[in-house]
Amino acid sequence: MGLRPKYADPVVYTPTPMVQPPAVYAPQSAAPAPTQPVIIAAPAPRRSIAPYVAAGAGAVAAVVVVGVVLTALLLAVAITAASLAITALVIRSLLKQDTTHKR
Repeated sequence: MGLRPKYADPVVYTPTPMVQPPAVYAPQSAAPAPTQPVIIAAPAPRRSIAPYVAAGAGAVAAVVVVGVVLTALLLAVAITAASLAITALVIRSLLKQDTTHKR
């Protein structure tokens, strides 16, 4: 049998008609309105973008420095590996030469 959901009773929606009052036109008087001095607000101070530019330049400099350091470390590992390979060849050659000339 299993679980069966219980649905709520459907609610009947009856829209209420919207009644707008009739528009009434009231003529304006011909006399000019009294003038008041216009006050213009001072513009809001602008934020400087210098801190954001400095932060961006600092981030770029940090990425460049990290890249240079990692490249230097990779180069050091490659030079070490090459020198060890050459050393191993020389030692193997010396040992082989020593065993072949011993009679």
